[in-house]
Amino acid sequence: MLLTLSPVCCHLQRKNRPFRTREPPIDMSVASTPRPPLIARLDELYNGFGRQARMFRIALLIFDIFSLAFFAATSIVRHEYWVVIVDVAIAAVIVADLLARYLISTDTRSWLTSFESWTDIAVILSLLGAAVYENLLFLRALRLLRSYRVLAELRSSYSIIRRNYEQIKAVVNVVVFVFVMASIVFIMQVGVNQHINHYLDALYFTITALTTTGFGDVVLVGSGGKLLSIVIMLVGVSLFIRMLQAILRPTKVRFTCPDCGLRRHDFDASHCKACGRVLAIEDDGAV
Repeated sequence: MLLTLSPVCCHLQRKNRPFRTREPPIDMSVASTPRPPLIARLDELYNGFGRQARMFRIALLIFDIFSLAFFAATSIVRHEYWVVIVDVAIAAVIVADLLARYLISTDTRSWLTSFESWTDIAVILSLLGAAVYENLLFLRALRLLRSYRVLAELRSSYSIIRRNYEQIKAVVNVVVFVFVMASIVFIMQVGVNQHINHYLDALYFTITALTTTGFGDVVLVGSGGKLLSIVIMLVGVSLFIRMLQAILRPTKVRFTCPDCGLRRHDFDASHCKACGRVLAIEDDGAV
Protein backbone atom coordinates (compact mmCIF):
# COMPACT_ATOMS: atom_id res chain seq x y z
CA MET A 1 0.00 0.00 0.00
CA LEU A 2 2.81 2.42 0.87
CA LEU A 3 4.57 1.59 -2.38
CA THR A 4 1.39 2.36 -4.22
CA LEU A 5 0.85 5.80 -2.61
CA SER A 6 4.47 6.97 -2.82
CA PRO A 7 4.33 7.96 -6.53
CA VAL A 8 1.16 9.93 -5.85
CA CYS A 9 2.75 11.79 -2.89
CA CYS A 10 5.81 12.62 -4.93
CA HIS A 11 3.60 13.94 -7.73
CA LEU A 12 1.62 16.12 -5.29
CA GLN A 13 4.82 17.50 -3.78
CA ARG A 14 6.15 18.43 -7.21
CA LYS A 15 2.80 19.97 -8.11
CA ASN A 16 2.69 22.17 -4.96
CA ARG A 17 6.33 23.20 -5.28
CA PRO A 18 6.64 26.86 -6.28
CA PHE A 19 7.44 27.39 -9.92
CA ARG A 20 10.95 28.59 -10.59
CA THR A 21 11.98 30.32 -13.73
CA ARG A 22 15.37 29.71 -15.10
CA GLU A 23 17.58 32.76 -14.59
CA PRO A 24 19.15 34.01 -17.80
CA PRO A 25 22.90 33.83 -17.94
CA ILE A 26 24.76 37.02 -17.15
CA ASP A 27 26.12 38.68 -20.23
CA MET A 28 29.58 39.82 -19.22
CA SER A 29 29.91 41.91 -22.36
CA VAL A 30 27.31 44.44 -21.11
CA ALA A 31 28.49 44.46 -17.53
CA SER A 32 29.48 47.87 -16.29
CA THR A 33 33.15 48.59 -16.75
CA PRO A 34 35.08 51.01 -14.57
CA ARG A 35 35.39 54.49 -16.04
CA PRO A 36 38.84 55.83 -16.90
CA PRO A 37 40.46 57.76 -14.05
CA LEU A 38 40.23 61.08 -15.88
CA ILE A 39 36.49 60.66 -16.63
CA ALA A 40 35.81 59.55 -13.06
CA ARG A 41 37.67 62.58 -11.74
CA LEU A 42 35.73 64.97 -13.97
CA ASP A 43 32.45 63.36 -12.95
CA GLU A 44 33.36 63.85 -9.30
CA LEU A 45 34.18 67.53 -9.87
CA TYR A 46 31.00 68.28 -11.82
CA ASN A 47 28.53 66.08 -9.93
CA GLY A 48 30.17 65.24 -6.61
CA PHE A 49 29.45 66.67 -3.17
CA GLY A 50 32.96 66.90 -1.76
CA ARG A 51 34.79 70.08 -0.88
CA GLN A 52 36.90 70.05 -4.04
CA ALA A 53 33.79 69.59 -6.20
CA ARG A 54 32.07 72.54 -4.55
CA MET A 55 35.12 74.76 -4.91
CA PHE A 56 35.45 73.73 -8.56
CA ARG A 57 31.87 74.76 -9.36
CA ILE A 58 32.36 78.04 -7.48
CA ALA A 59 35.49 78.66 -9.58
CA LEU A 60 33.48 78.10 -12.78
CA LEU A 61 30.87 80.61 -11.61
CA ILE A 62 33.57 83.17 -10.77
CA PHE A 63 35.05 82.60 -14.22
CA ASP A 64 31.67 83.34 -15.85
CA ILE A 65 31.33 86.55 -13.83
CA PHE A 66 34.86 87.59 -14.79
CA SER A 67 34.19 86.82 -18.46
CA LEU A 68 31.07 88.98 -18.51
CA ALA A 69 32.69 91.80 -16.52
CA PHE A 70 35.68 91.76 -18.87
CA PHE A 71 33.38 92.01 -21.90
CA ALA A 72 31.46 94.93 -20.38
CA ALA A 73 34.65 96.78 -19.38
CA THR A 74 36.39 96.30 -22.74
CA SER A 75 33.39 96.74 -25.04
CA ILE A 76 34.77 100.15 -26.06
CA VAL A 77 38.17 98.75 -27.15
CA ARG A 78 37.06 95.44 -28.65
CA HIS A 79 39.72 95.26 -31.35
CA GLU A 80 42.82 95.74 -29.22
CA TYR A 81 45.17 92.77 -29.58
CA TRP A 82 45.35 92.04 -25.84
CA VAL A 83 41.55 91.94 -25.66
CA VAL A 84 41.52 89.38 -28.50
CA ILE A 85 44.10 87.27 -26.66
CA VAL A 86 42.04 87.24 -23.46
CA ASP A 87 38.89 86.38 -25.44
CA VAL A 88 40.66 83.42 -27.05
CA ALA A 89 41.80 82.23 -23.60
CA ILE A 90 38.22 82.54 -22.32
CA ALA A 91 37.02 80.55 -25.34
CA ALA A 92 39.58 77.81 -24.57
CA VAL A 93 38.28 77.47 -21.01
CA ILE A 94 34.67 77.26 -22.25
CA VAL A 95 35.69 74.62 -24.83
CA ALA A 96 37.33 72.58 -22.06
CA ASP A 97 34.19 72.93 -19.92
CA LEU A 98 31.98 71.84 -22.82
CA LEU A 99 34.12 68.80 -23.63
CA ALA A 100 34.33 67.79 -19.97
CA ARG A 101 30.53 67.79 -19.68
CA TYR A 102 30.35 65.73 -22.86
CA LEU A 103 32.81 63.13 -21.53
CA ILE A 104 30.92 62.61 -18.28
CA SER A 105 27.46 62.60 -19.90
CA THR A 106 25.69 59.24 -20.01
CA ASP A 107 23.21 60.39 -22.66
CA THR A 108 24.76 62.10 -25.67
CA ARG A 109 21.40 63.23 -27.00
CA SER A 110 20.46 65.04 -23.79
CA TRP A 111 23.87 66.72 -23.72
CA LEU A 112 23.53 67.82 -27.33
CA THR A 113 20.02 69.21 -26.86
CA SER A 114 20.68 70.93 -23.52
CA PHE A 115 20.43 74.70 -23.21
CA GLU A 116 23.87 74.96 -21.60
CA SER A 117 25.59 73.14 -24.46
CA TRP A 118 24.10 75.32 -27.18
CA THR A 119 24.80 78.46 -25.16
CA ASP A 120 28.45 77.46 -24.79
CA ILE A 121 28.73 76.67 -28.50
CA ALA A 122 27.30 80.08 -29.39
CA VAL A 123 29.66 81.83 -26.96
CA ILE A 124 32.66 79.95 -28.35
CA LEU A 125 31.76 80.86 -31.93
CA SER A 126 31.24 84.51 -30.97
CA LEU A 127 34.60 84.62 -29.19
CA LEU A 128 36.53 83.06 -32.06
CA GLY A 129 34.68 84.79 -34.91
CA ALA A 130 35.97 88.32 -35.38
CA ALA A 131 33.11 89.11 -37.78
CA VAL A 132 30.46 88.73 -35.09
CA TYR A 133 32.20 90.43 -32.19
CA GLU A 134 29.59 93.15 -31.81
CA ASN A 135 26.56 90.90 -32.26
CA LEU A 136 26.95 87.71 -30.23
CA LEU A 137 29.44 88.36 -27.44
CA PHE A 138 26.57 89.31 -25.12
CA LEU A 139 25.56 85.62 -25.13
CA ARG A 140 28.09 84.94 -22.40
CA ALA A 141 25.58 86.60 -20.04
CA LEU A 142 23.39 83.51 -20.43
CA ARG A 143 26.03 81.42 -18.65
CA LEU A 144 25.08 83.27 -15.47
CA LEU A 145 21.81 81.32 -15.42
CA ARG A 146 23.70 78.32 -14.05
CA SER A 147 24.37 80.34 -10.90
CA TYR A 148 20.95 79.27 -9.56
CA ARG A 149 21.95 75.60 -9.71
CA VAL A 150 25.30 76.30 -8.05
CA LEU A 151 23.59 78.33 -5.33
CA ALA A 152 21.13 75.50 -4.62
CA GLU A 153 24.02 73.03 -4.33
CA LEU A 154 26.00 75.28 -2.01
CA ARG A 155 22.96 75.86 0.18
CA SER A 156 23.09 72.30 1.45
CA SER A 157 26.84 72.46 2.04
CA TYR A 158 27.54 75.78 3.75
CA SER A 159 25.63 77.03 6.76
CA ILE A 160 26.47 80.67 6.01
CA ILE A 161 24.74 80.37 2.62
CA ARG A 162 21.83 78.51 4.20
CA ARG A 163 21.34 81.32 6.74
CA ASN A 164 21.56 84.07 4.12
CA TYR A 165 20.00 82.20 1.22
CA GLU A 166 17.13 84.65 0.71
CA GLN A 167 19.49 87.64 0.56
CA ILE A 168 21.98 85.92 -1.76
CA LYS A 169 19.24 84.73 -4.10
CA ALA A 170 17.74 88.22 -4.25
CA VAL A 171 21.12 89.69 -5.21
CA VAL A 172 21.64 86.97 -7.85
CA ASN A 173 18.19 87.72 -9.29
CA VAL A 174 19.07 91.39 -9.75
CA VAL A 175 22.53 90.70 -11.22
CA VAL A 176 21.24 88.13 -13.71
CA PHE A 177 18.34 90.37 -14.69
CA VAL A 178 20.62 93.37 -15.25
CA PHE A 179 23.09 91.58 -17.52
CA VAL A 180 20.45 89.65 -19.47
CA MET A 181 18.31 92.75 -20.03
CA ALA A 182 21.40 94.76 -20.98
CA SER A 183 22.11 92.08 -23.57
CA ILE A 184 18.59 92.42 -24.98
CA VAL A 185 18.93 96.21 -25.04
CA PHE A 186 22.24 95.86 -26.87
CA ILE A 187 20.97 93.49 -29.56
CA MET A 188 17.78 95.53 -30.15
CA GLN A 189 19.29 99.02 -30.14
CA VAL A 190 22.83 98.74 -31.52
CA GLY A 191 22.93 100.14 -35.03
CA VAL A 192 19.58 101.92 -34.73
CA ASN A 193 20.19 104.02 -31.61
CA GLN A 194 22.96 106.59 -31.66
CA HIS A 195 23.23 106.36 -27.87
CA ILE A 196 23.80 102.57 -27.81
CA ASN A 197 27.14 101.89 -29.50
CA HIS A 198 28.49 99.09 -27.29
CA TYR A 199 27.49 96.83 -24.41
CA LEU A 200 28.58 99.32 -21.78
CA ASP A 201 25.98 101.81 -23.04
CA ALA A 202 23.27 99.13 -22.79
CA LEU A 203 24.41 98.20 -19.28
CA TYR A 204 24.45 101.86 -18.26
CA PHE A 205 20.89 102.42 -19.47
CA THR A 206 19.62 99.22 -17.80
CA ILE A 207 21.04 100.19 -14.40
CA THR A 208 19.77 103.77 -14.56
CA ALA A 209 16.30 102.55 -15.54
CA LEU A 210 16.25 99.83 -12.89
CA THR A 211 17.25 102.22 -10.09
CA THR A 212 14.75 104.84 -11.39
CA THR A 213 17.60 107.36 -11.64
CA GLY A 214 16.70 108.18 -15.24
CA PHE A 215 19.40 110.67 -16.26
CA GLY A 216 17.82 110.91 -19.71
CA ASP A 217 21.10 111.04 -21.64
CA VAL A 218 20.42 107.54 -23.05
CA VAL A 219 16.93 106.51 -24.13
CA LEU A 220 15.65 103.62 -26.22
CA VAL A 221 14.09 104.39 -29.57
CA GLY A 222 11.15 102.81 -31.35
CA SER A 223 8.08 101.04 -30.03
CA GLY A 224 10.12 97.97 -29.10
CA GLY A 225 12.54 100.16 -27.14
CA LYS A 226 9.71 101.80 -25.22
CA LEU A 227 8.16 98.44 -24.35
CA LEU A 228 11.57 97.14 -23.25
CA SER A 229 12.03 100.20 -21.04
CA ILE A 230 8.67 99.49 -19.39
CA VAL A 231 9.67 95.86 -18.71
CA ILE A 232 12.99 96.95 -17.21
CA MET A 233 11.33 99.50 -14.95
CA LEU A 234 8.47 97.30 -13.77
CA VAL A 235 10.29 93.98 -13.34
CA GLY A 236 13.68 95.44 -12.47
CA VAL A 237 12.39 97.83 -9.83
CA SER A 238 10.39 95.00 -8.24
CA LEU A 239 13.50 92.82 -8.06
CA PHE A 240 15.56 95.73 -6.74
CA ILE A 241 13.07 96.49 -3.97
CA ARG A 242 12.86 92.78 -3.15
CA MET A 243 16.66 92.70 -2.81
CA LEU A 244 16.67 95.69 -0.45
CA GLN A 245 13.96 94.11 1.68
CA ALA A 246 15.85 90.82 1.90
CA ILE A 247 19.07 92.59 2.91
CA LEU A 248 17.65 95.09 5.40
CA ARG A 249 15.02 93.03 7.20
CA PRO A 250 16.03 90.54 9.94
CA THR A 251 17.27 87.16 8.75
CA LYS A 252 14.58 84.49 8.84
CA VAL A 253 14.38 80.76 8.22
CA ARG A 254 11.65 79.01 6.26
CA PHE A 255 9.85 76.40 8.37
CA THR A 256 6.09 75.76 8.18
CA CYS A 257 4.40 75.66 11.57
CA PRO A 258 2.23 72.49 11.75
CA ASP A 259 -0.57 74.38 13.55
CA CYS A 260 -0.91 77.88 12.12
CA GLY A 261 1.14 77.52 8.94
CA LEU A 262 3.51 80.45 9.59
CA ARG A 263 6.51 79.87 7.34
CA ARG A 264 9.11 82.45 8.46
CA HIS A 265 10.75 82.26 11.87
CA ASP A 266 13.90 83.46 13.58
CA PHE A 267 16.83 81.09 13.24
CA ASP A 268 17.01 80.51 16.99
CA ALA A 269 13.21 80.31 17.49
CA SER A 270 12.02 77.45 19.68
CA HIS A 271 8.32 78.42 19.57
CA CYS A 272 6.08 79.82 16.85
CA LYS A 273 5.48 83.51 17.60
CA ALA A 274 1.98 83.29 16.09
CA CYS A 275 0.48 80.31 17.93
CA GLY A 276 3.14 79.25 20.45
CA ARG A 277 3.65 75.77 18.97
CA VAL A 278 6.98 74.15 19.84
CA LEU A 279 9.13 74.10 16.70
CA ALA A 280 11.86 71.66 15.71
CA ILE A 281 13.84 73.77 13.26
CA GLU A 282 16.95 72.02 12.03
CA ASP A 283 20.09 73.86 13.05
CA ASP A 284 23.78 73.10 12.67
CA GLY A 285 24.60 74.93 15.87
CA ALA A 286 27.05 77.77 16.34
CA VAL A 287 29.49 78.39 13.49
